[in-house]
Amino acid sequence: MSASGTLILIMAIAVLAPVLAYGIGRWLPVPLVIFEILLGILIGPDVLGWAQRDPVIDTLSQLGLAMLIFLAGYEIQFGQVPRDTLKRSAAAWLIALALGLGLGTLIAQLGDSGGFSKGLFIGTALTSTALGTVLPVLRDSGDLGGRFGTVMMAFGSVGEFGPIIAMALLLSGRSAWQSTALLAAFAVLTAAAVYWAMRPKPPWFSSLIAKTLHSSGQFAVRFVVLVLAVMLGLSQVLGLDVLLGAFAAGLVTRLVLNGAAPGESEEILAKVEAMGFGFLVPVFFVVTGVEFDLRSLLDGGRALLLLPVFLALFVVVRGLPARFLAPPDLGGRDRTALMLFSSTALPLIVAITAIGVDDKVLAESEAAALVGAGMVSVLAFPLLALKVRVGAGETPKLGRVESESW
Repeated sequence: MSASGTLILIMAIAVLAPVLAYGIGRWLPVPLVIFEILLGILIGPDVLGWAQRDPVIDTLSQLGLAMLIFLAGYEIQFGQVPRDTLKRSAAAWLIALALGLGLGTLIAQLGDSGGFSKGLFIGTALTSTALGTVLPVLRDSGDLGGRFGTVMMAFGSVGEFGPIIAMALLLSGRSAWQSTALLAAFAVLTAAAVYWAMRPKPPWFSSLIAKTLHSSGQFAVRFVVLVLAVMLGLSQVLGLDVLLGAFAAGLVTRLVLNGAAPGESEEILAKVEAMGFGFLVPVFFVVTGVEFDLRSLLDGGRALLLLPVFLALFVVVRGLPARFLAPPDLGGRDRTALMLFSSTALPLIVAITAIGVDDKVLAESEAAALVGAGMVSVLAFPLLALKVRVGAGETPKLGRVESESW
């Protein structure tokens, strides 16, 4: 099928997925990303064979991933999290990283090949948290603004930020000191961008945002895209993963808009989300389904055995440290719910495994097992967490379909 035909199929799925999520969500709140990936698998080469890889589609998919990480960076507000909670969340993630690298290396050595290099990819993937999937669930249940929501924001934010830094340091293929030096250079340049973002902007800047917000000029949206492009370019020049640039762009953009146009920042974000969630992000997740190696997973070999192993390791590596290092004022049920929510993972797993497959470190079957486990986690863990929080025998509050970044 031609690139235009594949794109039509992808956008048809992008329209169908929220319809299915809304319909099924009356009984069971299933994250939108699940439908996008599953329908992508359906039209992919292992099932119907309607969609094929194409350079144009691949480029749109990469832009979708960049937009996804950009919006994740925009969501994170470290300044609103109590310092003690932030320290605990950082410590929990560092413990998770140590556990993940150790267990990932062990799994790699038990396989056919790969050794420590493969262990780096597996271990880093095990430390991520799909905060964008968790946030709509907490919002719908009314817990996002409370104490539990604040704690989950802290642990989830570090679960997004930490793996991206680890990718830049551990998965670049460079020596540790080279990666550290380049990352430090990027941090200095990002700090300079943050300093500029926090400085008062000239009156014409805010005025132009307001005047073009509902016109064809769309100065604010174009400025956001420029910031994203600059940070992506900067990360590429320094030889770092573009995801780090996208994440930093989200942080910088929030500071700029909140300082220059606080009254219009939410409306600007809505426009950017419409561009991302309405087009680019669905392309990324559907293409993830198209490229999913379903055949290897269903052959009944090592990949199928690894899927439940990885699912359990999400809890052991990421969830248990979060439970034990949760703030002392959280009760037992909340700690268990925090463990389950923190163990929810998928988007960064997709990104990390894609890099591993491209670098020929991870086998496609192993990547399929990790992504498959991530899909099960975003479907099962949030539902279990809600049941734990509301108590045995009660039904968790079902949410409506909302935009979700992860």
